[in-house]
Amino acid sequence: MKWNQCLMLGAILISVTCAYGHAEKTIDVHLLTDDVKEHGIGKKIGTITFEDSDKGLVIRTELKDLPPGNHGFHIHVNPSCNGLEKDGKWMPGEAAGGHLDPARTNKHLGPEGKGHLGDLPYLVVDKKGNNQTTTIAHRLTLKEILGHSIMIHVGGDTYKDVPPMGGGDGRLACGVIKG
Repeated sequence: MKWNQCLMLGAILISVTCAYGHAEKTIDVHLLTDDVKEHGIGKKIGTITFEDSDKGLVIRTELKDLPPGNHGFHIHVNPSCNGLEKDGKWMPGEAAGGHLDPARTNKHLGPEGKGHLGDLPYLVVDKKGNNQTTTIAHRLTLKEILGHSIMIHVGGDTYKDVPPMGGGDGRLACGVIKG
């Protein structure tokens, strides 16, 4: 195949992808550790792929080395997984800020509710510490999450404001969704 044919084929593929809205982005996910202040973000535990669809944002996870059980799963405001000191204590992943909430609802109502836009279906990790799943965030698009981060919390999520943030507790793993 000649150069100009390759270029034309590439342009066609790009235009088809754009026409059907199937933009895709894959990010690395890293564990967060209490010693992140000295050692940086912890080890890579897998990837998450985001793809637009006519039903919303498709989220595909390929994760390992997580504690079994249910975990809160959210898009956070800032594009950072770094820790910060808060109230005199080092907090892993705190630089990610709070849940994405551009409408300033200040409500934690779950992925189908009209609260935080960043509320996602909870993540279920199997007994071996793995999660390979596909879910859809019906209220999100890839464009809306670029320049933010995705967080996996230590505990499950009730999608209520009490306990705070649905009881997800600390931040366990994180990935930055670069714009």
